[in-house]
Amino acid sequence: MFDKFRMKIEKNTIVSLRYKLTDAQNNVIEEPDSPMVYLHGGYEGTFPKIETLLDGQDIGYEATIQLEPSEAFGEYDPELLKIEPRTRFPEPLEIGMQFEGIPDADEESTQTSDDSDDEPLIYTVTDVADNQVVLDGNHPLAGMALRFWVQVEDVRSATDDEIENRHPEGSESFTFGMP
Repeated sequence: MFDKFRMKIEKNTIVSLRYKLTDAQNNVIEEPDSPMVYLHGGYEGTFPKIETLLDGQDIGYEATIQLEPSEAFGEYDPELLKIEPRTRFPEPLEIGMQFEGIPDADEESTQTSDDSDDEPLIYTVTDVADNQVVLDGNHPLAGMALRFWVQVEDVRSATDDEIENRHPEGSESFTFGMP
């Protein structure tokens, strides 16, 4: 009887979404205990292909979708692999540490494009050997086909503040697959 009043996912709705992220071989990458909450409607709260899948759906909807690298975190770019002198980095230095840009690098070598609005690259230390450090500026999931199982837990109208701030109240922007 109340189904006709159930809100559907559309632009400017807040969606609570349970999800499980796996690689193409179904190895689990991420399965959070709490739902992801995002502002639906092209606000970069989730991947466009997932938004398209969820458009018009309501609470309880469940699906599995595969995203190719170009639809998720992009292709792996070997140009974003850097070898830098060990002396540029603080102690202690461990594999897995992350740096915004390259420490003490000149401005020209840390720029990735001419667009000054781009966010700086985050480099992850992938190897430390002798006097050199290997850094990777690719997202850890770049180059991977990913499968998402999603289930809609809740849908509500966004407030004016949430629309203006481009994300749900009390949350930061969300990105799948971030450590």
